[in-house]
Amino acid sequence: MGESKGYIRSADEKGSINISEDVIAVIAASAAMEVAGVNGFFYSHGKEITHKIGKKGFAKGVNLLIDEDGVTIDVHIIAEMGYSVNEVGVNIQNAVVSSVQDAVGAKVNAVNVHVRGVALRRPRVKE
Repeated sequence: MGESKGYIRSADEKGSINISEDVIAVIAASAAMEVAGVNGFFYSHGKEITHKIGKKGFAKGVNLLIDEDGVTIDVHIIAEMGYSVNEVGVNIQNAVVSSVQDAVGAKVNAVNVHVRGVALRRPRVKE
């Protein structure tokens, strides 16, 4: 049996617009990835398999709850060493709210940031 997807729906006399939660997740993930201090996303597939997600499939690190009041977004990230984790979290919340509301027009009830790990920065290579 397939997993039921949520939609943001709007309708008027011209017809309806249905925006899939997958689209909203990609918008939220893209906004979060642009925040300084985000190294990547964390994805848990069952109890045994967990891994860091690169650019391909990064929306898997975002979970949504859509209801009649709006959308609640959970973002699971790997932070980068050297940044204030709290500041990164606040910046993610602001970026995600702004991006989702601007792109979709949906009310964002909350953005919950889950910092699931910290990655060391790679040393810069001198040229």
